[in-house]
Amino acid sequence: MKKDIHPQYYSDAVTKCACGNIMKVGSTKKEIQVEICSACHPFYTGKEKLIDTAGRVDRFKKMVEKGKAMKKNKKK
Repeated sequence: MKKDIHPQYYSDAVTKCACGNIMKVGSTKKEIQVEICSACHPFYTGKEKLIDTAGRVDRFKKMVEKGKAMKKNKKK
């Protein structure tokens, strides 16, 4: 390997999540800021979190209900 071309490796780098969780990991950066981690991600916690941006979730739910109603009417 060539000398003096690799970045500094920090084995005790700090990762801070938006939820407040702090973890120590190995990285080439001393501090890392993340928005979501294993402590707050729905896959790991089992809790569904919907972030409604300008009513998009409500519009989607209405569209799904309308589609179900149309399928029901077609069968009749």
